[in-house]
Parts: sequence; structure tokens; C-alpha cells
Amino acid sequence: MLTNFKHKIITLSIVIACINSGCKSGAVESQKGKSVILKEKNFKHYVDYFNTMEDENLKFAIPNDSAWAWMEKNIPLFECPQQNFEEIYYFRWWSVRKHIKNTPQGFAITEFLVDRSYADKYNMISCALGHHINEFRWVHDPKYIEQDVKLWYRGNDGKPMNKLYKFSSWTADALYNRYLVNKDEKFLLDLYPDMVTDYAVWEKDRQRKDGLFWQHDVKDGMEESLSGGRKVQNARPTINSYMYGNAVAISKMAAMKGDKEAETKFKAKADILQQLVETKLWNSKSEFFETLTQKDTLAQVREAIGFIPWYFNLPEKGKGFEKAWEQVKDEKGFSAPFGLTTAERRSPRFRTHGTGTCEWDGAIWPFASSQTLTAMANVLNDYNQNFVGKPDYFKQMELYVQSQYYRGKPYLGEYLDETTGYWLMGDRERSRYYNHSTFNDLVITGLVGLRPRADEKIEVNPLIPQEKWDWFCLDNVLYHGNIITILWDKTGEKYNKGKGFRIFKNGKEIAVSDKLEKLVSE
Repeated sequence: MLTNFKHKIITLSIVIACINSGCKSGAVESQKGKSVILKEKNFKHYVDYFNTMEDENLKFAIPNDSAWAWMEKNIPLFECPQQNFEEIYYFRWWSVRKHIKNTPQGFAITEFLVDRSYADKYNMISCALGHHINEFRWVHDPKYIEQDVKLWYRGNDGKPMNKLYKFSSWTADALYNRYLVNKDEKFLLDLYPDMVTDYAVWEKDRQRKDGLFWQHDVKDGMEESLSGGRKVQNARPTINSYMYGNAVAISKMAAMKGDKEAETKFKAKADILQQLVETKLWNSKSEFFETLTQKDTLAQVREAIGFIPWYFNLPEKGKGFEKAWEQVKDEKGFSAPFGLTTAERRSPRFRTHGTGTCEWDGAIWPFASSQTLTAMANVLNDYNQNFVGKPDYFKQMELYVQSQYYRGKPYLGEYLDETTGYWLMGDRERSRYYNHSTFNDLVITGLVGLRPRADEKIEVNPLIPQEKWDWFCLDNVLYHGNIITILWDKTGEKYNKGKGFRIFKNGKEIAVSDKLEKLVSE
């Protein structure tokens, strides 16, 4: 009896001590971010170097002297044997942090650091919103992107910002994909009415009688294209794919709300758009999705926007559409020394529009590269085809990495020459740190291969060829409220966890293979 009484006193003392010291359970503690394998301090040197690269003439919510403290608290850690991959990974987190802006209405995320005349309040531009959501979904603190989205949709006395609809967007799709990472149903469904209204606005302003959507190429953020022009009203693969993705996402949100009628209605909208894109935008001769002009004739030129339907898994499987992906390997197609061009190189009009006016007639844009690489990862994960493989994906990711340097230092701008890698407006202040693409989302979901999903299974399908790297580790990934660690160690000597490919959840191993292959934890 006395022993039992002492045990209760000791237990109570531990509980009280835990409360007084702020002790928390492992699951809650892990939500705050706690790497399992990698040490944050080992990557601080990147930020120390980045901070010396510039005069920091513009400072916003998180200046350079606070950059590492912010990154240490917020980002997944990544390590690999190829130093430029690792450097650009941390550079992209360092640079995107520059775009977080404190406003009287909460945080905003900008596209340009310098003020642009066509921007909305707080220098916000809606064109890159989908990219911002997809990149920021991996940031541990949700307030930055959540306040930015709320600002866009409710920052004008409870209504959308004045220039929200100045550019095409795949916001509903991006928000749903963010939900797949953090499972924050409350935030997603709070924005459900805004997404329904958003879709209706585009239907009113941009839908043709046949059901397709039209857009000026400049309003897609893709000026001076080979298939159109700044004032031409063409049915482009961009906006039609975006609206398909948005319809699918809104249908899923409606299902979560239990709104069967809306679920059915938006699924039908998606089905119709899928059929229209496949029948009206597919050129059976070029075997590619192309722009349909105002004259209802195909543009007869392949452009990188023809890959965008796969960004949303729009093309039906087994119907031969995947053959389009042969063009990423063809030097007469989109394959160039510094990455994927925005128009096919065989076109007699390739790079004929001059330089310095944001041309999409062939030069490489990170905006497009990140869309195409996201789409390619979907093809490699979700389609049974033999036109592209892991080596093709890795090659393009490697070129994407190599392209993000200027005069020997990490750099991110608007667009670059496809053969020399020279940033075409690299000396213009407006282009520095241009925030209109993703990279770290590609590393996480494509290269390392964590595939977000609605259930509690953890699926990882690395697109790194088996013999390319002997080791790598992605750590401190906040996913469904847990900390996920993914590592490959060919010899077992790098991380001392044994040979092979492993997934950890809150430090506990949940899946393992001796090969670098797809793993799904039960």
C-alpha cells in the first residue's frame, strides 16, 4: 500500500514538473518541427554566404539577418552529394522568404520585390498565386500563405482584391493540394465559397460558347508567345487546364462538406472540360496539346503550355496522349543545353521576337519549367507509359539547378537564354529573386517523391535514378501533423541506419527497401 502511494506521488510529481516546464507529448512536439537525422546548424553556412551576395537594398518582414532563424523554424532539411542541388534548395527558401511582406491586413507574398505599376495593393500580383501556395505548403508556420490567400479573396472590405482576376490561376487546385499536406479541413472549407464564386467569375468573363475558356497570353503571364498575342482571345491549354483542376478541387471540397449537388455539378464541369481539351486542343498530327485560335484552328506550333494538362492529370490514360512527352528529349523539340524551352526549337519563329519584352517564343522561364516538371512527375507517377523515365526527369531537374546561377552565384530571375544560360534581364533590379516558380516543391514531391494524399498512408516514389546518388536525406517535413524523414543510404555508412531506402514518421521507421523504389506505408 505504501509502495503504491509512493508511486502515485512520484507520478504526480512528474506530471507537475512536465506542466511547469512546458513538456509536451511526442506527437505535439513533432508538429513544432524536429529533425530526426539532419542537424540544422550544418546548413547555416549557405545562408551566411547568401547574405554576403547582395547589398540588401530592400527589406521586408524577414530581413537577411533573420533569414536563418526563420528557415531553422520553418523548412524541411535536405542533404545530397550533389552540392549545387543542395545549395539551390536552401537558396530558394532564402529567396522566397524575401517576398513575405507585413501589411496592415496581415502577411502578403509578392512576385517582384520592386514595386510594379500593374500590381494590386502591397505590390501583390495574382499570376503566381498557385506557385506560392504549392511552395509554401511545406513551410511549418501556416500563417504566411493563409493570410496571403485571405488577403487576395477578402482583403477589399471582405471582397476580392481589385486585380485578383487580372491573371489566370489554379488557386482552388493549389489549396486542395495544400490540404493534402496539412489536412487543415477548416481552412480549406472556409475558402470553399470563395472558390465557387471564383469559378463563376471566370465562367462569366472567359468562357466561350463551346465551353472552352479563352485568355490573352499576357493574362496567362506568358507574353509574346508563338501561338497568340497580348490582345488575342485564344483557347489556351493553360486556362483550360487550370479550370479543369479547379473544378476537380471544388468538387472534392463539396464532397468534404457533404454538398452532393455541388460535388456532382463541378465534377460534370471537369468532365466536360476534359473532353473539350482532348478533342479540341489535341493536334493528332503533331501529337501535342496546342492553342486553339480565335478562328477555331489549331496554332500548329508546340509550346511548353501543351504539357500543362498533366499538371492536373487531365489527359485520360491509355489514349496515346503521353506521346507528347517525347518532345522533352528531342533537341528539335524542347530539349536545350540549359533546360526546357517554352516553344519547340524546330519552329522557324523560335526566338524571333527579340529580347527584353518578356518573350515566350522559346527562351527558358522557371515559371514554365516548374509547371512542366510538376506535370512530368505526375506522368511518371500516375501513367503507364514508356516515353519518359526517371533519367529524363533527373536530367531536367539538374539543368534547372544549373540554370539558377548568374556570374557564379545563385540567382533567380525571369527568363534565360536556352543555350548560354545567360539571364536575359539579369541586370535589371526588377528581375532579382523573381518569385514566379517552384523548386523546393519539386524536390520534395518529385525528386525525393513524397506524394501527398488524403488518407494516412505515406507514399514516396523517388525520381532519382538508382545509381545517381549514394545517399540523400529529406528531413523535418511537416506532413499530416507528423515529422517525416526520407533517406537513402546505399552502404549504410552515411546515416548509420542500415543500408537502403527508409521512411521515418516522428523518428520511427515505417517503411524500408533495399532499392530506391516506390514505398507506401500501411
